Amino acid sequence: MRPPQSIRPLYAMKSYGKNGNINSIAKLFCIETQAMRYSSNQQQQQQSGSGWQKFGWKYIAPIGLLTSVGASMYLASEKSPLKDQKPNVAKKAYKTPGPESYELDLDDEKPGYYKNSSLPMHQRMEAFVTDLQKQIIQGLEEQDPTAKFELDKWAREDGKGYGISGIVQNSEVYEKGGVNISIIHGKLSPGQIQSMRARKNTNVLEDGIDYDFNVAGISLVIHPHNPMAPTAHANYRYFEVSRHDDPTHTPVLSWFGGGADLTPSYLFEEDATHFHRTLKNACDHHEASFYPRFKQWCDKYFMNTHRGETRGVGGIFFDDLDEKDAEDLFKFVYSAGKAFVPSYVPLVAKRKDMGFTEENKRWQQLRRGRYVEFNLIHDRGTKFGLMTPGVRIESVLMSLPLTARWEYCHSPGQNSREQRLVDVLKNPREWA
Repeated sequence: MRPPQSIRPLYAMKSYGKNGNINSIAKLFCIETQAMRYSSNQQQQQQSGSGWQKFGWKYIAPIGLLTSVGASMYLASEKSPLKDQKPNVAKKAYKTPGPESYELDLDDEKPGYYKNSSLPMHQRMEAFVTDLQKQIIQGLEEQDPTAKFELDKWAREDGKGYGISGIVQNSEVYEKGGVNISIIHGKLSPGQIQSMRARKNTNVLEDGIDYDFNVAGISLVIHPHNPMAPTAHANYRYFEVSRHDDPTHTPVLSWFGGGADLTPSYLFEEDATHFHRTLKNACDHHEASFYPRFKQWCDKYFMNTHRGETRGVGGIFFDDLDEKDAEDLFKFVYSAGKAFVPSYVPLVAKRKDMGFTEENKRWQQLRRGRYVEFNLIHDRGTKFGLMTPGVRIESVLMSLPLTARWEYCHSPGQNSREQRLVDVLKNPREWA
């Protein structure tokens, strides 16, 4: 029977080195295959692993206590901490995949549907995020035999929208995660119209006219158990406004927003480089200026100003993007959305089974505390959701980790791995 996640990582290196086979070790540390293929090869590697059976600890509440007890038991029986152990496997370089081709649509449920320019853009975006949600969930589940995302389908009481929340919690690899889509439409209130005028600096929205809106988007956050595996966040959305009295519902305003970013507890420079290069490739396929511009925007947006540090090592971020034709921007968002699985899942594959100590877990929880601080204090989307009457609060708070920690005046040791991460967060670097 497979041991619970809270204890298993403490001797993951030991058990794989002693009892595992070459496929198990290759699965943990060889990144090239993970970065480019997520289908039959992945399933074969999982089936040829250690043979542990599924362990039904999915809903155990005191995970922190079990982690502490498991760490103490292990450290008492070993002379050196696992963080100093290194696998005797040749180091492999990442292979950065190219951008997904909008023109091919090979892995989509509705080939060609996104290219049909005669359809309203919000319908095409709805179809895209629906497919993308399934593909991202599949990529994440392939790294965890115990992970089965629960699909929570909901609808607005006024009948003006719906969503599907894909949630995983306390699986073997993922402490908590969500991949959500929402499709909303309705009428803009006078206050929203006024705010939109100011934010967009436009006089397109006239006084005395009723306006409708359509929104389609995907939002996701993944918090792995292992402190060596980074947290990831991404969201992509489309917003359009049309006159209520226009039978064609032609948008008078429309824009895209979104991005993806990486938040590690321990810095592996090759991970940050791979994540950024994958996003850069997706951006460069459409506009050379996108990546440097959106990377800088990301570093600025995800700044925990009261701490003087960024939330993580960044990625890309953009909002109110309407400078190009909507068709061209949709193709860019398509590529950026499709880049998430190859940018992040290989990092999970490489780090999920690394050994760690109780002290590593404590540091992860402290970093999770900083994640919570940003989301509740600075994040515009979270604050907007909390202030919106009738909002689905579970969807708003989905981004928060299952566990977090705060300590009074905590400071990492000088020249430590923890301090090395903080140095990068205080002085964002170029990664691609």
